[in-house]
Amino acid sequence: MKRISLSLIFCTSLILFGCKNENKENEEMDDMSETEMTSDMETETEMEEVKKVEVELQAVSDSNLSGNVVFTEEDGEVSMTAIISGLSEGTHAIHIHEKGDCSAPDGKSAGGHWNPTDEPHGEWGHAEGYHKGDIGNFEVDANGNGTVNMSTDEWCIGCGDEKKDILGKGIIVHDGVDDYTSQPSGAAGTRVGCGVIQQ
Repeated sequence: MKRISLSLIFCTSLILFGCKNENKENEEMDDMSETEMTSDMETETEMEEVKKVEVELQAVSDSNLSGNVVFTEEDGEVSMTAIISGLSEGTHAIHIHEKGDCSAPDGKSAGGHWNPTDEPHGEWGHAEGYHKGDIGNFEVDANGNGTVNMSTDEWCIGCGDEKKDILGKGIIVHDGVDDYTSQPSGAAGTRVGCGVIQQ
């Protein structure tokens, strides 16, 4: 009888111990799953991180221009907002140029339009071609203030793709109008503002 009782106690202990270990393993598995889920969510959040670059425009060619341009990348699209002042009333051109260099007094150190795909100059989105830097024209009011807004998936910020990456490029504001046809740059006139796109 004692042997049976001891055997029963021993078996019961083994079952209880096994159950505790199983519960502990399940808890550990749950903890691991939760940690992995958190890690996955953090990675996803990092991937969706918003990139932002602010560019201060400086006056060139003895102009009175001032302003700034903000580029924001989110969900594979770059938005640009430029707020510019100190210009004459009317229509002016703005482009991205190939070099982030504003050292020349006339802004010509920024080189020509950024054109990594070797397209002819034209209006943005035109079927016959356009430069990746052909932002176009904007209007300036009687107080000399103008705003430019644009969004595109043809640019990126720091992605390393030489056909899309705007980092290291220059922003040029012209005193004239881009006619969208003259080659290679639309005959937009004197460069009156320059800024470098850098982080």
